[in-house]
Amino acid sequence: METEKILQDRLVKVAQDMAKEAGGFMRADGYGQWAELVYQTKPVAESGGREQEPHDQAADLQYQVVSHTDETATGLASSVAKPLKNKSVDMSRTLVQHDMNHVPHEEKQSARIADVPGSYYFMDALARHADVQLPVRRSSDIGRINGQDILDTHFLSEMANGMFKSAVSGMGMPSSPPMANNIAAYGTLPYFLADMHASQMHGVSGSTFDVEGVRRDFPILQRKVHGKPLIWLDNGATTQKPQVVIDRVSRFYEQENSNVHRGAHALAAESTDAYEDARSKVAAFLGAALPEEIVFVRGTTEGINLLAYVCGDKALSPGDEILLTEAEHHANIVPWQFAAQKTGAVIRVAPVDDNGEIIIEEYARLLGPKTRVVAMTHVSNVLGTVMPIHEMTRMAKRYGATVVIDGAQGVPHRRVDVQSIGCDFYVFSGHKLFGPTGIGVIYGRKELWEKMSPWQGGGNMIQHVTFEKSTFAPAPNKFEAGTGSLASAVGLGAAIDYLNSIGLDEIERYETDLLDYALDGILRVKGLRVIGMPKDRGGVISFVMKGRPDIEVGKALDAEGIAVRAGHHCAQPVLAHFGLESSVRPAFAFYNTKSEADALVDALHRISSS
Repeated sequence: METEKILQDRLVKVAQDMAKEAGGFMRADGYGQWAELVYQTKPVAESGGREQEPHDQAADLQYQVVSHTDETATGLASSVAKPLKNKSVDMSRTLVQHDMNHVPHEEKQSARIADVPGSYYFMDALARHADVQLPVRRSSDIGRINGQDILDTHFLSEMANGMFKSAVSGMGMPSSPPMANNIAAYGTLPYFLADMHASQMHGVSGSTFDVEGVRRDFPILQRKVHGKPLIWLDNGATTQKPQVVIDRVSRFYEQENSNVHRGAHALAAESTDAYEDARSKVAAFLGAALPEEIVFVRGTTEGINLLAYVCGDKALSPGDEILLTEAEHHANIVPWQFAAQKTGAVIRVAPVDDNGEIIIEEYARLLGPKTRVVAMTHVSNVLGTVMPIHEMTRMAKRYGATVVIDGAQGVPHRRVDVQSIGCDFYVFSGHKLFGPTGIGVIYGRKELWEKMSPWQGGGNMIQHVTFEKSTFAPAPNKFEAGTGSLASAVGLGAAIDYLNSIGLDEIERYETDLLDYALDGILRVKGLRVIGMPKDRGGVISFVMKGRPDIEVGKALDAEGIAVRAGHHCAQPVLAHFGLESSVRPAFAFYNTKSEADALVDALHRISSS
């Protein structure tokens, strides 16, 4: 096809320009494997007289495409261009450590040296020839070799990492080393593609979800508990972390650690770039209009407390109404009680039915001209009910209410587009999105942040301070007093990259099928009562077993290596609706399997009959 030919020609031109501008010499480390798409090595005399070492198989100026690589080149060209189209990306702080799991321990230090003069030029040429805006700010990592500017690329760019993982998945390539080694490598890319092994090419292969590949990305899932393989079904409380997140947090502390925004030195610039890059990733993940609409907090609880405190000052007066749902977590109840007590506002509660669904007619009846705030969960942490947040937000907006959504259980299981929802604020915790603890997010519309007063004072959130008065920085800094959880924010950005590389829609489809399978098995256990049967369920199943205290069931499952939550789940009102004080709650994620669901059901049968 003509379009494919154009893309292929563009890719070739990018590579040629890169080689030309690099000045004739590139070095690849000895563990990069070159496949069908190669640079031809020039004679020593033409490379400045420098004798090439045996592992200098990367090359310079001449570019050759073997005949049977046309499809590969076309696919990669398309994948390079598509995700960058019309985007502006800062490449100054996007270096990540090359995967060296296969390198012997004693050789790791030398293997880390992989200087590629063409790295900068590749990204620059890509920007020009793929018709994208890609400002590349050279960072302190740039040095000089043979008079050439170089990037020390024992670390790959995170952009190349995510982009080319997506490229491989998008081209429907099987997750096996042979195919990975047949993929072209340009400049820095051999360190990612040519050495990529099956556990890196996780997730989607064509239309098949590779759950075993995903599981290999999570080191904790390989351990045993009480002599049995760990089955982690406590994902409603926290999720496990993929290796890329663990590595990214470690790398921040190893190489970039500094406070942000105010330093004049290189590490301050690097940490600031990493922190703000994470903010941009969160904004894109939520569909926010601007990165400045993202405020970092410690978690969902702190985020809702911030909103309740600030909204209490600005939006609530005696007699005003705050509308909640019966399915709320305590974190979306108690802060609003504080606000009501402080302002004289009144809390109203929209009930759920015995399936755990919101009774939409009652919700509509409770809305009115006095409704100032509507705070609702996206997904119930007890019932798994996925609330109709689009419809409920539209209904609330008819009365001009401020809409706050607790997304702690929503973002791990459903794609979120805050502009499509139309909410004013959306709050979630990083540790429930496969990221680190200690980091959370509030999305808020820019015009609302601008009108709101800060809730804490200190460094980072001010413009000017005298003993008489202080003026404040614009959002988001205005709401981020002091030093935030910098490494955790960066780790959250890595978690989002990881999820995007697999595909949020693929994750949702897989989880929905898994949850249906598990629910079917659980419903067959004698003496077991499932709490709530919503039509749309996200991640969570709660139950009680006749004659067995919930904590006893939880401990019996733990003896089998199965981790679940037993208790009131910080949601006592919704349990009270069902006449309960507690329940057992297995909560599933995309790294869980049907065999794990079978193990859960088998264990429940044994507990029930014992």
